[in-house]
Amino acid sequence: MTTDEHAERFTLLRPLLFTIVYEILGSATESDDVLQDSYLRWAEVDLATVRDTRSYLARLVTRQTLNTLRASTRRREDYVGPWLPEPLLLDENDPSADVVLAESVSMAMLVLLETLTPDERAVFVLREVFGFGYDEVAAAVGKSVAAVHQVAHRAREHVQARRRRFQPVDTAKTARITEQFMTATATGDLAGLLDLLAPDVVWTADSGGKVTASRRPVVGARKVAAVLMDLFRTGRERPGLRLQMANYNNAPAMVANLGDHPEGVLLIEITGEKITNLYVIRNPDKLVAMTVPRQISR
Repeated sequence: MTTDEHAERFTLLRPLLFTIVYEILGSATESDDVLQDSYLRWAEVDLATVRDTRSYLARLVTRQTLNTLRASTRRREDYVGPWLPEPLLLDENDPSADVVLAESVSMAMLVLLETLTPDERAVFVLREVFGFGYDEVAAAVGKSVAAVHQVAHRAREHVQARRRRFQPVDTAKTARITEQFMTATATGDLAGLLDLLAPDVVWTADSGGKVTASRRPVVGARKVAAVLMDLFRTGRERPGLRLQMANYNNAPAMVANLGDHPEGVLLIEITGEKITNLYVIRNPDKLVAMTVPRQISR
């Protein structure tokens, strides 16, 4: 039966547990469900048998997360258009000072982790982001320590071969480039927009086939600029459409609302002095929890 101590221990570690689950699943709403189910299981545990609460709860939520991820594999295979994680609204605690944490929840890293198998993803997150020992990771994913060493090596090589060099956020530079981007798109300044976009910039839109959006990534500054010009021109013609800035997944983001209804989120990835990726989440199912601020931790 649950006790105050059960609740206290779980609540204290909830930001860390949420971060683990979200990084493996890429879904804030499914992460909430996993944590709820995990708490019910935790409430039945005899605390006298728990030597390390952090390790025990990480193992518990990881097992539940892997069950959820495997159950959704077919759904993701049948997904219409590109799949992107749910946008994560960060609370006032700025994670950017923790470079590992900041990168781990970035849209680029989450998209990259999606290319791993469920076991590889869990092992990489637990080992590389949260620093759990190989024996703890092995217990969480139900494999031998030797097998986990192999999985970790394979996942690490896969990630290192595909990720860009992550740079800590330069707040002033990010704010300047974001402001210039907003001005250029709002005024239809094509030349100004092209100055901000990297030559190989990529536009990726996730609609799930439920609303209008590009069903393939758009690559190249001129092509992406054309998409942006068309999008913002259409937006200006829609009465009641409001744009506001926010921080999603530790990146500047533009949120579009029609009245009280969220229309989409545009995340801006900046590398050096250029915008290298634009991620657009428009699937209504992925916008349900977008206004809930989240605490993340490791």
